[in-house]
Amino acid sequence: MKQIKDLFKIEPKPSKNLFAFEWVVMAYLALTLLVILFCFTKVQNPEAMIWGRVRVLALTAATYAVYRMVPCKFTRLVRVGVQMGLLSWWYPDTYELNRMFPNLDHLFAQWEQNLFGFQPALLFSQAMPGALFSELMDLGYASYYPMIAAVTLFYFFCRYNEFQRAAFIILGAFFIFYVVFVFVPVVGPTFYFHAVGVEEIAKGIFPNLHDYFNAHTECLPSPGYADGIFYQLVEDAKAAGERPTAAFPSSHVGVTTVLMFLAWHSHNRRLFYIMLPLFVLMFFATVYIQAHYAIDALAGLASGTLIHFLLFFLSQKMVRP
Repeated sequence: MKQIKDLFKIEPKPSKNLFAFEWVVMAYLALTLLVILFCFTKVQNPEAMIWGRVRVLALTAATYAVYRMVPCKFTRLVRVGVQMGLLSWWYPDTYELNRMFPNLDHLFAQWEQNLFGFQPALLFSQAMPGALFSELMDLGYASYYPMIAAVTLFYFFCRYNEFQRAAFIILGAFFIFYVVFVFVPVVGPTFYFHAVGVEEIAKGIFPNLHDYFNAHTECLPSPGYADGIFYQLVEDAKAAGERPTAAFPSSHVGVTTVLMFLAWHSHNRRLFYIMLPLFVLMFFATVYIQAHYAIDALAGLASGTLIHFLLFFLSQKMVRP
């Protein structure tokens, strides 16, 4: 009961400004709005995209107003939760922007071939087709959103003084990746291999598809044990919101790398070690289910590390507890 009362206890000095994580959202909104306006004739349905941003502004203003009327921990959590929920809208929005630019998968597939001598995303699942291994890979991939929720809620309930910083770092990481996705149009093996044909890919043939994905969004079914529970979760998630976008670097790996740093920083080793096997599975799963090239996963690991330290440094200057 005391904890519930504490959630709604009125803050003596509520913030009168947007929180740092909301300024991140506003910055991304402004940047992409400029891209839409400058490329108005190239973007499909630009009016709908602009109105979508107006709705984001309205929702942000509404949660700000609710917090100002009832400034407490719960309404702070609502402000964070709304912006995290909107990530499911911002993600497919990157596809609407990056398909204005020529597709780059032929370059990434060739670099992958030059580095490894083969396509890991093509051969990994063929080498390890068993039901148990397949389900472990799908478990790792499906743990993405639960890991985000776990770290966010842990900071809220157990490290409240650092909750705003954690929210800033997590949302900041997402939007940095989204900026890259807009200007580096790579769709990943599941789309590119489907478009070219697995047989041609196996022969080392990587044609330039130019603007093919402007009008084609078909992808390969995930490899592995098709009757598995976690396999179905991954397939359902793909059917619900997957687009030919956001392959390089892997934001699944990048964001979970950020989450692992936050879990370590929390000084709760139990949280860190519970998440660690899921993080390892996540890294390999992105390639196993053909969502990413191996270089995407490696780039996600490196970029996630750099982004964490950059945002952690910025949070010391920008984030008020």
